[in-house]
Amino acid sequence: MADNDNVISVLNNLIETCKDGQNGFQTAAEGVKRSDFKSLFYQYSQQRAQFAGELQSEVRRLGGDPEKAGSVAATLHRGWINMKSAVTGEDENAVLAECERGEDSAVSNYKDALADANLPADVRAIIERQYAGVQEAHDRIRNLERATGMSGGANTASA
Repeated sequence: MADNDNVISVLNNLIETCKDGQNGFQTAAEGVKRSDFKSLFYQYSQQRAQFAGELQSEVRRLGGDPEKAGSVAATLHRGWINMKSAVTGEDENAVLAECERGEDSAVSNYKDALADANLPADVRAIIERQYAGVQEAHDRIRNLERATGMSGGANTASA
């Protein structure tokens, strides 16, 4: 049962990570004017909600009590804490930077989870698939941040 408790703990940490990302991307989407960014951020917010739901189902299947929300303390460490100020300043480059910071933390948390040698194969497969999606989001946001940062005026595009 101790191994099961460990797996549930790993999954609950990832649920918090996904919920933090869901909330962060939602805030980002609401705070940018560019329609392509809005669409992308809403898409990633929905993806994280789906990931969290899938992980919550696994926790229940294992007999545990799934996390339902990201934690305030965890959010500080997951990089999403400055999103509100970036959005308030209406600086799309700052919003992208905060999204990338949040994604850096998400990638790190997924890597930490995958480093656990005691994960059952079926749980590992779910985490690996989700990790691929998180990594793709991270890379896409990083590339957008670099592209808009280099072009200077990209944040003035109209929705």
